[in-house]
Amino acid sequence: MTAAGPADQFFIYDDDEQPRRQKRRGARWILGGAAVLLILALVAAGAYLFSLQRSYSTNVSHFPELDENASEPVMPPDEERPEETGAINILLMGMDVGGGSGEDEDLPRVPGGGRSDTLMLAHIPESGDSMQVISIPRDLWVEIPGGYGWHKVNAGLALGGDQGHWLTVATVEQLLDVRIDHLAAVDMLGFVGLVDAVDGVRVNSSYGESFTTNDGYTFSPGQQYMDSDQALSFVRHRSSFPDGDLQRIRNQQALIRAVISQTATPSNLANPMRTNDIVSTFSSHLITDPDLTATRAGTLAWEARDAVRDIQFATLPNGGSGWSSDGQWIWHQDTAAQEDISQAMRDGTLNEYISRMNEDE
Repeated sequence: MTAAGPADQFFIYDDDEQPRRQKRRGARWILGGAAVLLILALVAAGAYLFSLQRSYSTNVSHFPELDENASEPVMPPDEERPEETGAINILLMGMDVGGGSGEDEDLPRVPGGGRSDTLMLAHIPESGDSMQVISIPRDLWVEIPGGYGWHKVNAGLALGGDQGHWLTVATVEQLLDVRIDHLAAVDMLGFVGLVDAVDGVRVNSSYGESFTTNDGYTFSPGQQYMDSDQALSFVRHRSSFPDGDLQRIRNQQALIRAVISQTATPSNLANPMRTNDIVSTFSSHLITDPDLTATRAGTLAWEARDAVRDIQFATLPNGGSGWSSDGQWIWHQDTAAQEDISQAMRDGTLNEYISRMNEDE
């Protein structure tokens, strides 16, 4: 298999910006690490670990190693990174090429405009009995480490050049003061095919009223059936929502829930050929850090087999919207909430924190 490079992964286009004729090409967006979460669920629940590990190993690609000898390394020395706690944190990164949500988008001080367009942090506490997935809004205004100054959180991919994925890891570690153990990126061609393979999914729309996308699909509050075209339109759309990308994040999370629920069913898990096909399909669209080998992925999945039965989703709180000094629309940080989340991850109580967050919404 020819290894896919970062520039080939995860194109996210708003339905307001992308021509219809490129709709299938635009399927290379990310729903965070939905595929990663699903692979963990299938490997953990399946009884054919060796076979699944082999399928994963045969199809997965890896990012380049961190260049620790570079003249300007993008990661701080290991002793200056956040301490390890026994928990596992996986950064799920969506990347695009040519400029964020539009090929012609021009980001000030970001060469070429390319950036990671979706970021999710999957946290498995040391107890291994649950998993929390926190979406990080792409327009969050942060300081990029290494002297790059203040940018949107997703600018690290371009600023770091061929080591941009590691600069993104360093940025999130600095933002939340937690150690990132693994990095994964997934293009969604396989994921979209999976929606077709299960004859569509039933998704719960959390938005309080009906909305219609530019593709002509209307979605109402509550649970409804979606085929792959409808699902793509559902997660791309944001122009109808007062909080824009924040509601789009909620829609992405809703679709992830639906696909995991309908794919990791007892009937699928009881079918070795079916499960192997799913892992093969997903891992062929997966790029990970070099340490996330088949053996490591299998061990992690087995140790986290209880976690995939209790997955919570949340969005990192923000301090309100505004404008940067160079004219970009941004979300400000909620530093108090970030400190609370960081402490909860270190304490193994992030599940309780997210439960309280969800109750307050």
